[in-house]
Amino acid sequence: MEIIKIKDEYIKLGQLLKLAGMCDSGVDAKHIIEDGLVQVNGQTEMQRGKKIRNKDVVTYNGKSIQIEG
Repeated sequence: MEIIKIKDEYIKLGQLLKLAGMCDSGVDAKHIIEDGLVQVNGQTEMQRGKKIRNKDVVTYNGKSIQIEG
């Protein structure tokens, strides 16, 4: 599992997917989230603006990342 460090209290899910290299653009992030392909802490997440906080785990396409803030 990869760890991504953030400076702020949270990062939005779409921004995190781009930062982690899981997608190329915000449009790509929007589509994969709306298609139900992304999980946050084991639950399918459908909102691109979902706030991802310290210790949250995001999974997409077999790759998991954990946030450290």
